[in-house]
Amino acid sequence: MTKHADIPPRRPGLLWLTEGGIETEIMYKWGYELPHFAMFPLLERAAPREAIRGIYRRYLDVAARHGMAALVGGFDYRASPDWGDLLGYSAAALADANIGAIRFLQEMAAEYRGDIPDARIVGYVGPRGDAYRLNRTIGEDEAADYHAVQLATLRKAGVDLAWAVTFNNPAEAKGVVRAAQTEGVPLALSFSLASNSRLASGRTLSEAIAEVDAASGAYPAFYALNCSHPMEFEPALAPGPAMERLRSIRPNAAKMDKIALCKLGRLEEGDPVELGEQMADVARRYPNLDIWGGCCGTCETHLEEIARRLQPAREAA
Repeated sequence: MTKHADIPPRRPGLLWLTEGGIETEIMYKWGYELPHFAMFPLLERAAPREAIRGIYRRYLDVAARHGMAALVGGFDYRASPDWGDLLGYSAAALADANIGAIRFLQEMAAEYRGDIPDARIVGYVGPRGDAYRLNRTIGEDEAADYHAVQLATLRKAGVDLAWAVTFNNPAEAKGVVRAAQTEGVPLALSFSLASNSRLASGRTLSEAIAEVDAASGAYPAFYALNCSHPMEFEPALAPGPAMERLRSIRPNAAKMDKIALCKLGRLEEGDPVELGEQMADVARRYPNLDIWGGCCGTCETHLEEIARRLQPAREAA
């Protein structure tokens, strides 16, 4: 199958920005509940839809201010069969909801045509089970069959990129990559690291990237880290083949273990200025990283602190 090594395209001086932690923002700043952490059902109601539109405008405003391109994604992290069943969606209704979410993102990107240098539409694929614990029952074949359902929907919706996020099991990661190959969908793969700076499976970041690349002929367009704070992922960063495949880091805001963070029941925004400085330091050391954004607890404030430091950091590299 064709590999997609330049999606989104690398261009001299161009940096890409994703959204921040839209789920934590909509829950704790705007008061909307997310059953099973699913965002896409909110788009079916007028008031939360407008709140979400505001979140995306503030994020895209940051990109426009700093001359950054945008990877516009969100909503479909739970738009896969098991989660759809729990939410009461039939297979057809789930596909329609996922396509509707992509249409919303396309509308948001269209608003900023001419204000940002480029925008690409991203569909998210979440793990079948708990993102923070190892799903020991899922194997590569099962994962390929399972994730093919959503990937076929994303292909139909016309996404530029599918992004498998918060994966921690190399077997499931290999399965989702295989499904993307079969469906002919460009795919990025994001791992999440625990407080020991390893995947929940026990693999190091380098081992996980090498394992997936070996199994897939290096099919993923790029690798990423998300839902980890610098205190968790910094020890995993080291020069070598894995770092050459890593293009993106989307950090959590807070210096807390993820499971403890989930139990807080409130927003923990950490120190946005410190996070921006930490990301700038990573950008100086690893200039191949060109896709930035946020995860749990982050919003446009964190994106602004990161974005305004990135270009000077790259120039100092």
